[in-house]
Amino acid sequence: MTERTAQVTWRGSLLEGSGAIESTTSGAIGELGVTWKARSEDDHGGLTSPEELLAAAHAACFSMALSAGLARADTPADELHTSATVTFQPGEGITRIALTVEGRVPGIDGVAFEEAALAAKENCPVSKALAGVPEISLEATLG
Repeated sequence: MTERTAQVTWRGSLLEGSGAIESTTSGAIGELGVTWKARSEDDHGGLTSPEELLAAAHAACFSMALSAGLARADTPADELHTSATVTFQPGEGITRIALTVEGRVPGIDGVAFEEAALAAKENCPVSKALAGVPEISLEATLG
């Protein structure tokens, strides 16, 4: 079992306030500013949002799960390029996540790659944690 921790301080109201991710267990994520504007508008001003961090976590977790599944099938990937886009609607929450992956995988066809990607989407721990999101789509292609 492993545990990871992030420390955040928020000051002020939701709309006018601001916060910062101050530290994480590994130290890999340094101080990052967060605001409501960065979360709810396209003009993020160089700040991050919970949804951006979820997108990074989901893309990484999915890639790891897909890599593991391909290796178990004796078709290890040379490279996987994954993108996750998290849609946040103020007042509703996270309404959609779109995963896209392009892989270079010797010895596999497009159908088998799509099946492996679907299994990774359904079984990666972050996908399972986000199961309440109304829509999680997947586009998987070989490059």
